[in-house]
Amino acid sequence: MSSAKAVTDNTFEHEVLQADKPVIVDFWADWCGPCRMVSPVLDQIAAEHAGTVDVVKVNIDENPQVAAEYGITSIPAIYLFNDGELKSSVIGARPKQYLEKEFAEYLQTSH
Repeated sequence: MSSAKAVTDNTFEHEVLQADKPVIVDFWADWCGPCRMVSPVLDQIAAEHAGTVDVVKVNIDENPQVAAEYGITSIPAIYLFNDGELKSSVIGARPKQYLEKEFAEYLQTSH
């Protein structure tokens, strides 16, 4: 049902930093092969954990302001924000089990 939605420089603060639940942010670009590999994995996590976490995507080519603010130099960069703060990050394409383990604390809790 749920899949990752696009967030822009203009909507990042509202959609991520002011969100009422944890948010996984996928920083990606069209030309990035590993980004295309990890995208369906994040869509699965979005669907399976829709009640506890939001998953969003930021295209770094179209939204350089947010990418620069968080010092994104390698993609995919998958960051988890909670209560407006960066809590965890994974750089590079990783299998679903790795991401779920890395973000487990936030995927388990419900608000």
